[in-house]
Amino acid sequence: MSESGPRVRKRKALRRQDVRSVLEGTASYLKGQSFNLVEEAETEDGTKVYVLDGEILLFSFEGSLYPTLRCKCVDSLPAVVVDMGAIPFLCKGADVMAPGITEIKSSFEEGALVVVRDVKHGKAIAIGKALKPSVAILAEKKGKVIHNLHYVGDKIWESKP
Repeated sequence: MSESGPRVRKRKALRRQDVRSVLEGTASYLKGQSFNLVEEAETEDGTKVYVLDGEILLFSFEGSLYPTLRCKCVDSLPAVVVDMGAIPFLCKGADVMAPGITEIKSSFEEGALVVVRDVKHGKAIAIGKALKPSVAILAEKKGKVIHNLHYVGDKIWESKP
């Protein structure tokens, strides 16, 4: 059975010192997990991703490393819940707007990494960076509040290691 979806390209194993810097830079996400093989690769659109033991678990955006939706650590990130009307837009790359948020699961500060979940099933559908602290988001009635970095259906999600 063949896997569907585009494969990552330019895949190469990292040297020990590069592995150490990647794992140290993401220690807050990976929380002491160890990996036998860390590889760097690219998606079709040129996004740099990191394949850890055969799974795409990290991606690079504007010089910083973030976990993908495949990473177990998304369950430990602060979360917001959005209504079902927001999901089609989020899955096309739109930022999270204040009216679409129905609940904030845990508090966070501006600039924090936040997982966006759907109201019906509670599944993670996007990872974004908070543009405002959670307290301010609750008071907002309009505007962007979370910048969408990675979502279900993007090139990172569709890519296979």
